[in-house]
Amino acid sequence: MPMTSPAERVQRTYLLLTLLTTLAASFIWGINTLFLLDAGLSNTEAFAANAFFALGQVIFEVPTGVVADTRGRRFSFLLGAATLLLSTLLYLGMWQVHAPFWGWAVSSALLGLGFTFFSGATEAWLVDALHATDYRGSLEAVFGRAQTVAGVAMLGGSVAGGIIAQATNLGVPYIVRAAMLGVTLVVAWWFMRDLGFTPQQDASPVKAVRTVLRGSIDAGFRNPPVRWLMLAGPFGAGVGFYVFYAMQPYLLELYGDETAYGVAGLAAAMVAGAQIVGGLIAPWARRLFRRRTDALILGIVVDVVLLAVISLTTSFAIALVLLAIWCLTFAVQSPMRQAFVNGLIPSAQRATVLSFDNLMGSAGGVVAQPLLGRVADVNGYAASYLVSSAIQALSLPFVILARRERAPSDPITDGEEPMTSRPGTGAPPPPPPPPRSPAG
Repeated sequence: MPMTSPAERVQRTYLLLTLLTTLAASFIWGINTLFLLDAGLSNTEAFAANAFFALGQVIFEVPTGVVADTRGRRFSFLLGAATLLLSTLLYLGMWQVHAPFWGWAVSSALLGLGFTFFSGATEAWLVDALHATDYRGSLEAVFGRAQTVAGVAMLGGSVAGGIIAQATNLGVPYIVRAAMLGVTLVVAWWFMRDLGFTPQQDASPVKAVRTVLRGSIDAGFRNPPVRWLMLAGPFGAGVGFYVFYAMQPYLLELYGDETAYGVAGLAAAMVAGAQIVGGLIAPWARRLFRRRTDALILGIVVDVVLLAVISLTTSFAIALVLLAIWCLTFAVQSPMRQAFVNGLIPSAQRATVLSFDNLMGSAGGVVAQPLLGRVADVNGYAASYLVSSAIQALSLPFVILARRERAPSDPITDGEEPMTSRPGTGAPPPPPPPPRSPAG
């Protein structure tokens, strides 16, 4: 048998970690909103609790990104798995005692902390390790496979979570999730190694943080094409948070049985199926476009239309199919956006810049979720989806501005992906090309 190359081993480790983390998380995705409502929260309070999850991500994204860029991506991932395990058990405790809202706020923020240790670190670990092992393929291919694996995990986990909740109670899926996070912690400890990146463990904490943050600002917010996509993030991601979690009670309302937890799990599973298909077709879909931003612009337009139509339908089946298509367009866009951004970030600040990018999206979730939850309380879920469509449309001008920058990672080619620097050098990215004229 041929020996497995280092690049293949990196990809397999990344896919395994993606499988385990998504499977652990997805046990509660189909019933999370129902879990919060069962604990006595209103729609406004339930989505405000989710907003505190997003607020935790906003507060901790950059600090945990700095941890990954100074102490190592593996170290950050392990901290994330341990934090999520403990905060999941705390979340379960909040439900058992019907805790007041402030308890949900604290436990949700701690869940957000756990995910921030993952967010920038895992992707940064992958990209640097692929560069270090001389990977020559496209990043979309790897991200697409990860999307497919995540979809498979979500499919299994969300169906199982709904069935388990139906057969027992809404708390048992959280126990299963905690157990899976324990398995994830052991696997990451054994298989994950930092490649193509040397943690700055010998530097003083203050100096290391200052250096990384300065480089991250230069490579991130002062880098025009990256900045424009970051500014689009609050609108797209904020709506995405709400649409996914509001899907559970909304579909049950259309179905006519608000205790059919298995249906909620199946609904999340259908979305997972769309994610699987999106990951599989992402390498093929890239061939339909000259630029990655062209795909992102078209995806936003389709998303806006889909959300508007969902708000108008009263059919459970039609709403379910439209939500699956909405997820499919996101699944196709995501690898292209990841490839676009990663092609413009130097290795030494990659995790922090990616964390700051996630922070922008989480900031949108902090505002959008309680706002849209309030709309749902006052005017119904259908009205909240119509408002979601309008908010999503606000991201379009920023992606158009990113396209006009003519970033080196924007054109889609069959060759090697553009590099901003070799792994671990910390060299700044090249200056972006001049923007297009208004007529261009």
